[in-house]
Amino acid sequence: MAAPSSFTIPSHNKAWVYSEYGSAVDVLKFDPNVPVPELKDDQVLVKVAAASLNPVDSKRMHGFIKATDSPFPTIPGYDVAGVVVKVGSQVKNFKEGDEVFGDINEAALQPNRFGSLAEYTAVEERVLSLKPNNLSFVEAASLPLVIETAYEGLERTGFSAGKSILVLGGAGGVGTQVIQLAKHVFGASKVAATASTGKLELLKSLGADWAIDYTKESFEDLPEKFDVVYDTVGQVERAVKAVKEGGQVVTIVPQQPPATPPPPAFIFILTSKGSVLEKLKPYLESGKVKPVIDPKGPFPFSKTVEAFSYLDTNRATGKVVVYPIS
Repeated sequence: MAAPSSFTIPSHNKAWVYSEYGSAVDVLKFDPNVPVPELKDDQVLVKVAAASLNPVDSKRMHGFIKATDSPFPTIPGYDVAGVVVKVGSQVKNFKEGDEVFGDINEAALQPNRFGSLAEYTAVEERVLSLKPNNLSFVEAASLPLVIETAYEGLERTGFSAGKSILVLGGAGGVGTQVIQLAKHVFGASKVAATASTGKLELLKSLGADWAIDYTKESFEDLPEKFDVVYDTVGQVERAVKAVKEGGQVVTIVPQQPPATPPPPAFIFILTSKGSVLEKLKPYLESGKVKPVIDPKGPFPFSKTVEAFSYLDTNRATGKVVVYPIS
């Protein structure tokens, strides 16, 4: 038996909930009286401080993963940062009072019913990490899904020191992290990235050697080719024209209608692991790798629908964060 919690935990809490598929503005409702989830042996209960939104949250809300989705009603939200207020009987690495962050859905396409857009959420120990001390809850909440996706994609391509990379969508949530990890963790010889005119300086500040304005240049027509092209925006047909012979193209955007990407491209779906956050923590603590948060945010909890509407414009820079959760 786990020891009783020293925190006062209510039986019900405030959360954003939907019970049918559609746009946030139509289906997402504020509910001040949702049961706090029961804790399993391998979980901790997190008092949520901040949460961030990801395109998968919107896709899920629109029913794109209904075949493997959890049953309604659904509390959305993959990314969380907060404080552990209770631990399950088998939890070894966390205790009450620990500040943690993580992507709470280990399998992205089989998400939990109770997400992070609530005052409390139950999370498996293995997907969490202790929050770096130098990061705020807002900064920490912005990172897990995108930094883990960036890292796993680079690992899967066999990316290593001395290789070159082109990042499509360099100013987005995943793209901002791919630039930084490729440069500062993997030791890329050259990092190129695409963005619109107003975001080119951001790319350079993150470590891009070459910022390509996609409104003025077609990246696939440039004479230089790359060892790896990392597609975060769904342009895989063009991406394969920008890769060197023997290189790799990785995409995180499923094709519509569903199809296998053309070779040498491949797609992957993230498996969330706290161990990756642990591995990258020294780079976060040293400031070599930084969170990138859209300047329109953070959005207060009461404005979560507006935050989703903004995310759905596909114009956000870095991450859209909801804070404070209360």
